[in-house]
Amino acid sequence: MLAKLAEDIIESGKRLSEKDDLSFFLDCDLEELSRYSNKIRKSFRYNDISFCTIINGKGGGCGENCKFCAQSAYNNTQLNEYDFLTSEEILLDCKKRDIGGIDWYSIVTAGRKLSKEDLKKAEEAFRILSDNCKINLCASFGLLSFEEFVSLKKSGVKRCHANIETSRNYFPKICSTHTFDDKLECIKAAKKAGLEVCSGGIIGMGESWRDRIDMALELAWLDVDSIPLNILLPVKGTPFENMKNLDENDIIRTICIFRFINPEKEIRIAAGRALIGEGGKRAFLSGADAAITGDMLTTTGTSVEDDLRLKKELEEIL
Repeated sequence: MLAKLAEDIIESGKRLSEKDDLSFFLDCDLEELSRYSNKIRKSFRYNDISFCTIINGKGGGCGENCKFCAQSAYNNTQLNEYDFLTSEEILLDCKKRDIGGIDWYSIVTAGRKLSKEDLKKAEEAFRILSDNCKINLCASFGLLSFEEFVSLKKSGVKRCHANIETSRNYFPKICSTHTFDDKLECIKAAKKAGLEVCSGGIIGMGESWRDRIDMALELAWLDVDSIPLNILLPVKGTPFENMKNLDENDIIRTICIFRFINPEKEIRIAAGRALIGEGGKRAFLSGADAAITGDMLTTTGTSVEDDLRLKKELEEIL
């Protein structure tokens, strides 16, 4: 069945939808699922592994109550707060990342959205980065408007990051200060402004397999360009601090499902990659083709140097 489905996706353009019974994904042989997921990846994404790195442009004090987040003011994580970094600080960091093998550089901020003052600082920083660095630029600034996305694009930004986090059904269980539809409107505004979109979510927050499948289907409907999959690493002081880490096989099965449902898109392993052995090598052999690297904000469990070595190794065996 998996062989036929993979062939139909690759050769006939079949795309899975909410009308399909996808329950077979949950109990089919994982080794076989990984093999055909990787075949789909190779057909659509070839053997290029994309890495991005991020800088936390403004930290802590977020007024949103996302239960997973160390930066939420609702959570007692003792995280340091700081104002928007200077353009000089950001440029210095970006130049360190603007090397072969790192494709994207993203400035990330805490909060519902940037203030007008901070947005001006961000635009200035992006203009300087665009003039001085060759790396592709991405912005993750919350629920911005169409006009604000247009302004960022003019500053050199090529991609917007805005996770939907989980399924529509499960979203109210992780956040109540903004809605799932707020997320969708943000993504639609970024696309309308002509930006690529990076949007995914987090697994391991107590959601069901149905929620994970629904999230993958939602992202397929939104037609985003890159799908980051974060694996929850419970943070002390958040409501999820006592969550158990996901089993590696469950993580791999989720990656495979996302690849089958989103065959042409980047599947990017983000936080929690440390829960997959060998720097996440198994994930890349099971349909993933991208990852976040570095130690700023997101805990990947690897270094840039290790990831560049892994990239070279993978491109020789994929």
